[in-house]
Amino acid sequence: MSLNIGIYVFDDVEVLDFAGPYEVFTTATRMHERSAASEQPLFCVFTLGRTRTAVHARAGLKIDPDYSINDHPTLDCLIVPGGVVTAELAKAEVIDWIREQCRPDRTVASVCTGAFLLARTGKLDGLQVTTHWEDIADLKAMFPALDVLEGVRWVDQGALVTSAGISAGIDMSLHLVERLHSRALAERTARQMAFDWTEHP
Repeated sequence: MSLNIGIYVFDDVEVLDFAGPYEVFTTATRMHERSAASEQPLFCVFTLGRTRTAVHARAGLKIDPDYSINDHPTLDCLIVPGGVVTAELAKAEVIDWIREQCRPDRTVASVCTGAFLLARTGKLDGLQVTTHWEDIADLKAMFPALDVLEGVRWVDQGALVTSAGISAGIDMSLHLVERLHSRALAERTARQMAFDWTEHP
């Protein structure tokens, strides 16, 4: 059975924040297919929006979400990217939806300032987290219940995982491939992507 990887997208999302994880999980699926006979892909990767209306990432890239937050398949892993998140933080239905995804039987992970959206749910309270170096002080100030770490690429707290700025989301996603399948597949994926994986936070 395929594992469903949903990536939330919104206006002013940072391109590499969502495209990096998308590339990791789809590349991992291709690498897996080369060595394992299976009728279904290892990971089924898709984008999610508040609605199915097109959104525009930073610098204008247009994205047509595959699903909305109200009609998507059950998720095994949700990736919440960052970017300019001010408008998303004010959308109660988005925060409520992210909160609903935070449960022991699935992984919810953030990239960069996506940590602010996870923090707004209250699910990160008391946990170690990280975000883009430029936003560390703001995250600490806005959410004092968090234990915000600096100088790390990602922080794994079990069902909730956060990563630092932009390219760190690729490191984190490779870590998630290792968690969800195997270290060997994560290494093959990084090699295929010609990416120097920071294997430890």
